[in-house]
Order: sequence, then structure tokens, then C-alpha cells
Amino acid sequence: MKKYMLSVILILPLIFYYVDSQARKPGSSLGDRVQQLTDLSNKKPVLRFNANKFRDFVKATPRNYSVVVMFTALAQQRQCMVCRQASDEFSVVANSFKYSPGFSNKLFFAMVDFDEGSDVFQTMKINTAPVFVHFPPKGKPKAADTMDIQRVGFGADAIARWINERADIQIRIFRPPNYSGTFSLMLLFAFIGGFVYIRRNNLEFLYNKTMWGVWALLFCFAMTSGQMWNHIRGPPFMHRNQNGQTAYIHGSSQGQFVVETYIVMLMNAAVVVGIIFMTEAAKGKGDAKRRKFLAIFGLILISVFFSALLSVFRSKTHGYPYSFLLR
Repeated sequence: MKKYMLSVILILPLIFYYVDSQARKPGSSLGDRVQQLTDLSNKKPVLRFNANKFRDFVKATPRNYSVVVMFTALAQQRQCMVCRQASDEFSVVANSFKYSPGFSNKLFFAMVDFDEGSDVFQTMKINTAPVFVHFPPKGKPKAADTMDIQRVGFGADAIARWINERADIQIRIFRPPNYSGTFSLMLLFAFIGGFVYIRRNNLEFLYNKTMWGVWALLFCFAMTSGQMWNHIRGPPFMHRNQNGQTAYIHGSSQGQFVVETYIVMLMNAAVVVGIIFMTEAAKGKGDAKRRKFLAIFGLILISVFFSALLSVFRSKTHGYPYSFLLR
């Protein structure tokens, strides 16, 4: 009996220590988890989670808070430029929420890097990056809880609207001041002013129709190819699907990639060059062989690249019945 009592006395402290340590774990108490998340968010708005922290703070139940997680691959060897751009926009949203009047412990922002939590990617069946997922307070994420960045992009404003739809929390985006644009504009005006001052005795170049025509065409190419849409929506440069294949043209008329803008811009430029060649050939001046060559070459440019434009339009607008040389 004495040996039994002695054993109990020796084991009791170990039992109390184990129970206390379990109570201090992040996933054991909702209040503790919320407090730890709040303390971590005060230090850094976007929390970096590995597999253990993801399980303790995101998958643990019960929860009375939402977590927006960005699954990404920021390691240098991954060479994911889109991930870096998306990470910057995600940080803007998290900082805007932190310093907004509506800041609360009902929403937290986290990031899981592939090299720090590859098993989390496998559990979530994520084969690409970046991916934004909203984990609601109750239940599992639904299809709409995964942000469709191919359609709306990953700009800070788009992320804030998506969070408002999923978590009913409105975030007003505040971007840090960026003086690079102002400095570049001032430098441009200084360069133009200096150039005009140097050429003040010979300003005939200002009346050069060809120069102004080229600038007007470049502006039109940039606008008609969707460069402004890219600036507003912030789409990815290109897309790599689950099979590792790279897509340069977005499959929907509601979205586009940055590289798609450059492709369309070059096609439009080729068509315009072909029209210019045919116009020059039709003037009836100069060598007949040269004019014939310009006319044929211009016709080839127009036919091939206009057909390519139609092909791109067909791939984005399913059911479009028309095509020319290419399908």
C-alpha cells in the first residue's frame, strides 16, 4: 500500500504538468488561439504558417473567426514572379484592415509557403500558386471561398471585394505613398523641357506628322490590347495548369493575362504595318517591283495576323462561328 501511495505521489506532478501543457497548446482553447492570433497580427499583419500552425489555428475547431490564407511559393528557386506581386497586394489588404476603424479579431490573414508547408498543399489539393482561400468560422470552405484570380485578378481592391462577399467585412484599401511615379513624371518633363530648349532654334520636328502618328499608334495599341485592364485588375503574367502546361491566352472573355496583352498588341501592330505597306504601294510612286512587293507582303501580314486575332477571339468567346486562315 505504501509503495502504491508513493507511486501515485510521484506520478501526480507528471499528470498535472501534462494537463497544463496540453491546456497551453494553441488548439486547446478558443480564447487562447484568438489571443495568440491577435498578438501575432499586431506584430505582423500577414502571419506565416507552417503545417503545425495551419492545423492549430486554421483547421482547429471551434472557431469564431475567419482566416484568409494565401498559398504561395516565394522561394527564389521557384521563380514565381506572380507570387511576389500577389504577396505585395495581399500585404496591402492586411495592412489596410489592421489600420482601419473596423479592425477586429474576427478576421486574420495568413500565408503558407510551399517550401514551408508542402503537406498543407497536398491536404488542400493545391497544385498551383498563388491561391487565396477563405476559411469561414463554421464549416469547411466552399467553392466560392477560393478566389477566382483568373477572372478578377489578385489586386488589393479585388481581394477586398472578395473578402467582403465571403466574410461580410468591408476593407478600405490604403496604399503606402509611392513617389516613383511623380518622380518619373517630373524627370520626363525635365527631359522634354531640356530637349526643347536645346532645339529652340529648330522646332520643325514638332510638326513631324510621322512622329506624332507613331506615338498615336503606340497609344492605341496599348489601350486596345487591354493594358489599362491589367493596370486596374492586376492579372497574372501567365498561367500554369495542374499538368504543368503554360497558358498564355485566358480561356474566358472575362479575363486575360499580361502576356496576352503583348501578344494582341503585336498582332494589331502587324496588321497596321500591313495596311501601311499596301497604302504605300497604292500611291503609284517609285519602282513598280518595290510597290508590288510591298502590296503582296502587306496582304500577307494582314491575312495571317488578322486570322490570328480571330483565332484568339474564338478561344475566348466560345461558339464564335467565324475564322479565316487559322482555327
